[in-house]
Amino acid sequence: MRYIIIGAGAVGGAIGGRLAGAGHEVVLVARGAHLAALREHGLRLTTPDGEYVHRLPAVGEPDELGPLRPDDVLLLAVKTQDAAAALRTWGAAPVEGGGTAAERLPVLCAQNGVEGPRLALRVFRRVYGVCVWLPATFLEPGVISAPCIPLTGILHLGRCPRGTDDTLHRISADLEKAHFEAPVVPDVTRWQYAKLLGNIGNALEAVSGPAARREAVTFFEQVRAEAVAALDAAGIEFVSPEEERAARGDKVTLVPLGGVERAGGSSWQSLARGTGTIEADYLSGEIALLGRLHDVPTPLNELLQHLANTFAREGRAPGSLPLEELLGMANSATNGTCCP
Repeated sequence: MRYIIIGAGAVGGAIGGRLAGAGHEVVLVARGAHLAALREHGLRLTTPDGEYVHRLPAVGEPDELGPLRPDDVLLLAVKTQDAAAALRTWGAAPVEGGGTAAERLPVLCAQNGVEGPRLALRVFRRVYGVCVWLPATFLEPGVISAPCIPLTGILHLGRCPRGTDDTLHRISADLEKAHFEAPVVPDVTRWQYAKLLGNIGNALEAVSGPAARREAVTFFEQVRAEAVAALDAAGIEFVSPEEERAARGDKVTLVPLGGVERAGGSSWQSLARGTGTIEADYLSGEIALLGRLHDVPTPLNELLQHLANTFAREGRAPGSLPLEELLGMANSATNGTCCP
C-alpha cells in the first residue's frame, strides 16, 4: 500500500515519517512554505531515537500525482476546519482503472474531535476513524518533532460508523512496524469521544498556557464536567478514564528533545504559527453543540471556544491571557453575566 498523507503537519508528518522509515511508500501533501521546504530539504523528523531526513514525494494537489493507485490509502490529518475542502479535492481524484478516490479508496481521519469522519462520510464510501494519541510539534516548515517513548503514538483504528475489516488490519500491521501501537477496534467512536474530553483543554492551554496551577486544574475539571453532562444527555458512550489509562499505560511518555520540553499542543501551535484559524469549533464547540441540542448548559466550553477563535482571528500570542482574567470571565459566564 502507498500512504498519501493529506496534511503533513505535526500528526501527519510524524506518521508519514515513521511509515517511510519502516520502508513504506509515502506521499506528503502540504501547502505554502511547508510544501516548499519538504520539496527542497525533505521532511526532518526528530524523535528520541534520532533525527531523520526523509526525501519523499511532496505535492499540493492530487493532479500532481496523476491517477491514484488502487492500493493507495488516504490519511487525512489536516485540522478539521480544513477537512471539507480537502475531502472534496481528493475525493474527486481519478483512480487507475476507473472511478474516483471517493468511490474506491479508503480514507483514515486522523484528527482531534469527532467531526472528521462525519464530513468524510458525506464524500467517501470507505471511511475509517483514528483516535490519535500522538504528541507532536510542527512550528517550522519542513520540521516535525515527535517526542515520545517507547512508542511514537497509539492510534486506535475502526470503520465508521462501526466495525472492522481486513484493510484496517493491514494498515495496523504497517503502523505497528513503524513505532506505533494500532489496535483495531469495532467501536472507535467511543475512543474518539474519550479523547475529546481531554482535547477540550486545548483551548485553555492555547489562551492561558499549560494548566499547571491548581486553579487551572480545577477550572479544567469544571470544563470537563460540563462536557460529560452533555455527552450523557446525548446518550453518547465513551471509554472510561480507567480503560483509557490501561490502554495507554506508560507507552507514550513525553521526553525533552535536545533538552527542550514540548512547547504546547495542536491549538497552541496554531496560534504560534499564526495560521489565523484554530480547531476550537470542533472541540469545545462540539460540546457547546451537544449542550444546545440536549438542553445542557455549557458556558465554560462556549467561553473557551470564543476565546480561542478570537485569539486566532486577532493573531494573539498563545498563553497571553492571564489565568486570573480567564477565571474572572468564567465566573461571569457561569453566573449568566457574560456572554461571549
